Amino acid sequence: MQIEFPGSQWTDYEIIDTGDGEKLERYGNVVMSRPEPKALWRKSLSDAEWLRMAYTRFRPGAGFGKAGKEDSGTWERLRQMDDQWHICYPGAQSGLRFDLRLGLTSFKHVGVFPEQAPNWEYIYSQSRRIAQSFASEGRGKPKVLNLFAYTGAASLAANSAGADVTHLDSVRQVVTWARGNMEHSSLEGIRWTVEDAMKFVRREARRGNKYQGIILDPPAYGHGPDGEKWKLDECIYEMLSHVAEILSEERSFLVLNLYSNGFSPQLGESLLRETFGHGIKAESGELGLRDRFGKVLPLSIVVRMER
Repeated sequence: MQIEFPGSQWTDYEIIDTGDGEKLERYGNVVMSRPEPKALWRKSLSDAEWLRMAYTRFRPGAGFGKAGKEDSGTWERLRQMDDQWHICYPGAQSGLRFDLRLGLTSFKHVGVFPEQAPNWEYIYSQSRRIAQSFASEGRGKPKVLNLFAYTGAASLAANSAGADVTHLDSVRQVVTWARGNMEHSSLEGIRWTVEDAMKFVRREARRGNKYQGIILDPPAYGHGPDGEKWKLDECIYEMLSHVAEILSEERSFLVLNLYSNGFSPQLGESLLRETFGHGIKAESGELGLRDRFGKVLPLSIVVRMER
């Protein structure tokens, strides 16, 4: 695996143009402009064309450039639009389909990271593989744990495949947002947990609980609901060491997604080999977006492991 992109079947999302530290995207009918530090080249369209197309654009605020607050700012409305709207993700695989509610937040985000679509496809296929295997043996549903789970697209993918999903995030409002996505998608049964991820996996390890799938998409910086501090460079090895204790030794998978600029696919793969063992079956690469003009924007690294 080198770099993967969302499939062409996802017509509710498009990245139109990138450049000069910005990206122009369409979510449903809403076109928006946001900062993108990795867009180091020139725009293909003129500034006038960006303004003509955009419904809104994000303006960085006082926190811009500060660790943990680098995405803060405000949205400038350029055309009339709703505060919230929905888009559909129709997966490339039969049975994978869900809705996502979007909205403008003060931290540049809108409720989905579209470059993650290849991970949703992988999570669905792996969860389905294990669920079918369990069903043939008369066993219950496989258990999937989604840590740092945000608004829940990965949780919906696993749930759609027949997994028993635990969705964990430290921010209650984000978990509420994810639950709304489940309900709007006519899905049910996800277990919602507002807790510090490290505390949760430590406790699960002590109890001897096991999961057939674990998904991690940790931030560079963060805080738990009781002020617990998370710093990726300092915490990721310990986190993966505990995750290794609770991932089932057979018929299981793991997805590790990392946005930190200091990490590479090989570094992510090395982390897994040091915590799970050097005999694991793992692959690593990047997730990105390609605009209308063919410019490729790599956005995160991903490491996947299956048993």
